[in-house]
Amino acid sequence: MSCLAPPRTRSQLVEQARALLALHLAGQPLVLPNAWDAGSARAVEKAGFSVVATTSAGVARSLGFEDHQAAPVEEMLAAAARIARAVSLPVNVDFEAGYGLAPATVIERLLEAGAAGCNIEDTDHAAGGLVPPAAQAERIADLRQAASRAGVPFVLNARVDVFLHDFPSEEARLEEGIRRAELYRDAGADCVYPILIRDAAAIARFVRTVRCPVNVLAMGSAAALPALVATGVHRISFGSSLHAQSMRELQGALEAIGVSLQP
Repeated sequence: MSCLAPPRTRSQLVEQARALLALHLAGQPLVLPNAWDAGSARAVEKAGFSVVATTSAGVARSLGFEDHQAAPVEEMLAAAARIARAVSLPVNVDFEAGYGLAPATVIERLLEAGAAGCNIEDTDHAAGGLVPPAAQAERIADLRQAASRAGVPFVLNARVDVFLHDFPSEEARLEEGIRRAELYRDAGADCVYPILIRDAAAIARFVRTVRCPVNVLAMGSAAALPALVATGVHRISFGSSLHAQSMRELQGALEAIGVSLQP
C-alpha cells in the first residue's frame, strides 16, 4: 500500500502558494533546508519547518546524474511529485533553467507535480554564461502569465547567477545583479535569488535597492544564520549542502564498516 498522499488539487495549490509567499518576511525569513527525496522531505516536515524546497543537485545526484540539467526532466518531475505527495507542506521545486520547456509547460508540469513555487535561474546551460537579462525577464513574464491563466499565485523565485561568474570588479558584479533582479521583479518574480552573494554589506545593499523579497544561500553552519537575518533578507536556502553532508556521513559509516571487517 502506498504511503504517499493523493496529488494536490488546484484549490490546495492556491492555498499553499499564498501561504508560501506570506512566509517571505524580513527579520523573520523563510529558512529552507533543501530536500532531495521523499525521505528527506519528511524529515524537513517532522523537524517543524514550514516549507519543503528541493535542491536540483541533490535530486539529480540521488537519481544518478549530475546537476546543471544533466538529469532527464521527466525524472526530475517524477521526483518532485513524490516529494510533494510525501508531505503536507507547500513545496518549492528547484527547476534550474527550465530544462528547455516552454514557460506554459513549466507551470503546467510543476502544478501537476504538486509544487506551489519554483526557482528559475538565468544560467544558459546550452551556450554557457548568462541568459541576456531582457530575454530572462520575458521568460519570467511568460511564466507569470501562465500561472495566472492556471489560476494559481505560483511563487516564482528568480535566481540571479552573476555571482557565479567573473566580472571586472565586485562593484560591477553587484550592479549587474541588482539590475537583473529589478528586471525580474518587474516581470513578475515574487522573490529574487542572488546565489553565492557573500558579503553582508553587499547583501544588505541588494535588499535595500531591489525592494522585493530576496533569497540568499546559507554558506556554513546554522550558526551563520543570525548574520544573514540581520541583512534583511526574506528567505535563506541551504541548497545542496545537507545532501552533501549526508553523503559524507554515509561514506564515513561505510568506510568504518569496511575497516571493521578487515582481519
